Amino acid sequence: MKRLFKRVKRSPSTAELRAWFNSTPGRELFDLEQAALDGLLEECFGHYLLQLGSLGMTLEPLNTHRIKYRLLQVSNESDVLGDGGVMVADAHHLPVASDSIDVVLLSHTLDFCRDPHQLLREVERVLIPEGHVIIVGFNPWSLWGLWQLFRLRSHRVPWCGHFLSAWRVHDWLSLLGFQHKTEQSLMFRPPLQRQGVMQRLDFLERVGRRFWPPLAAVYMILAVKRVSRLTPIKPAWKLRPRSIRGRMVEPTANRVRELRGRE
Repeated sequence: MKRLFKRVKRSPSTAELRAWFNSTPGRELFDLEQAALDGLLEECFGHYLLQLGSLGMTLEPLNTHRIKYRLLQVSNESDVLGDGGVMVADAHHLPVASDSIDVVLLSHTLDFCRDPHQLLREVERVLIPEGHVIIVGFNPWSLWGLWQLFRLRSHRVPWCGHFLSAWRVHDWLSLLGFQHKTEQSLMFRPPLQRQGVMQRLDFLERVGRRFWPPLAAVYMILAVKRVSRLTPIKPAWKLRPRSIRGRMVEPTANRVRELRGRE
């Protein structure tokens, strides 16, 4: 029974991601995420934005006027699309200085990486104090999560992913010192492969956001890295024994003995 419910976890290639997000229902999901990201990025500011992982697309999610420099991390040189703005590296061990990035974007990165917790620790390391992280992930408690349950042994995108729940991601972020800022819910339609049917079910997006947001297929979390700025200051003074001025008072027994000797 345990083997039956064991999820298949692997890192799909960029070509697989590109093919799925360019087809139905991946294309519809990507358009919804793009619109929501544009709104969340308006709340972020700084000089450097780093996106870990790629959906097989170009740098569209990074096109924000409030952040000047944008960088996309990929795992293989074959994933590089275009010139400039791309870093080939392992997302779990980034060649980036600590406290140097203003915003980090994880667009389904946790869903397909081998160690989500280690990746979040690396995100915390490279972010500056008060820096932002945006996490986009699949919700296991949704129709899409139910689809994944029926395809436990599937190696196809996106059913081969982790599908981490939002509460687990919140728990990890809290342990790393992040503070939750806002969250959005996206995609309330089932993952059907017919574009016409998906378009006719578009009304479910409005109904779902109003009545059952926890059941959305995708969550989008915006969190900020909080660092305590209070530095304990040691007192410059020390307590010293208080000195007694004047002549020391001798013990009573010695004083009596001295008086008797004089007699």
